[in-house]
Amino acid sequence: MELRHLRCFLAVAQELHFARAAERLHIEQSPLSRAIKELEEELNVPLFVRTTRSTRLTRAGQLSLEHVPRVFTALQQARDSVVAATNGFYGQLRVALSDCVTPSRLPILLALCRQEEPEVEIRLSEVPLSQQIKGLREDLYDVGFAQSDDVDDGIVATPVWREPLMVAVPAWHPLLAHKRIPLEEVLRYPLVLCDPEVSEGHAKQIERVLRKVDMEPMVVERVTSCDLMMALVSAGFALGLAGAGRIAASREEGAVARPLAGHSSVLTTYLLRREGEPSDVLARFIERVRAIESPESSRSTSGHLPDSTDSFTS
Repeated sequence: MELRHLRCFLAVAQELHFARAAERLHIEQSPLSRAIKELEEELNVPLFVRTTRSTRLTRAGQLSLEHVPRVFTALQQARDSVVAATNGFYGQLRVALSDCVTPSRLPILLALCRQEEPEVEIRLSEVPLSQQIKGLREDLYDVGFAQSDDVDDGIVATPVWREPLMVAVPAWHPLLAHKRIPLEEVLRYPLVLCDPEVSEGHAKQIERVLRKVDMEPMVVERVTSCDLMMALVSAGFALGLAGAGRIAASREEGAVARPLAGHSSVLTTYLLRREGEPSDVLARFIERVRAIESPESSRSTSGHLPDSTDSFTS
């Protein structure tokens, strides 16, 4: 089995169309078909069911599609490690990011890492939560951040960052008469929320808050980013729910944030890693993560570690 076989398989499996896969790989269709046939002969199983109208994966093909991308991820990581060593780095931390990681804290963390241990390269990967958990288990990542502690056996989820949950409201909206908006009032209006397939942990935390009131939310849109959520709120399309740091980072002038009344609702970010004693490099990284959460901490490149609402006004 050669890498070219796996590249051809991956292209066809993702496109489910031989002509498009060949175009994507910049090769003719006949060598692509030959490579797939060679791979199927070596594995002694069919990977595709191909008709004149469609191409679909067999059960063996579906299983292969779960594993083959990780081969290329591991290969890329090996290449990155070689390049990092050539550039003077003696170590590397592979960090996975899922859900809506607090934007005000991540830059501070990366600046601390660069300041205190510049010889360790930090490599970031944005992935869905399920992919992060699988990658941690299979040693594709060293550590990750997500807004969920629903993890597999062998993975540890530690709460590290918390921020208030806020309501994003159009600047002209009647709910702005409230300094703190009752959740019951929020649920009387259409909502735009994050897509649970993209931000699974974030969506589950929001859902737990909404279940505190016996009212069915009117979710009119699911979005893949907080920026899009804020744009829709600013346009008057709906109300939004997000962390204070996310709303504060938005540049939308037509949206205002308000806290919820009667609820001390917060969004929690968890640090995920494999069970067992962490390496020295990872242990020092975790110490920096915890330092950022501590209000009394003063370690940063500017001498101040802001809370997620330092620059936030409502």
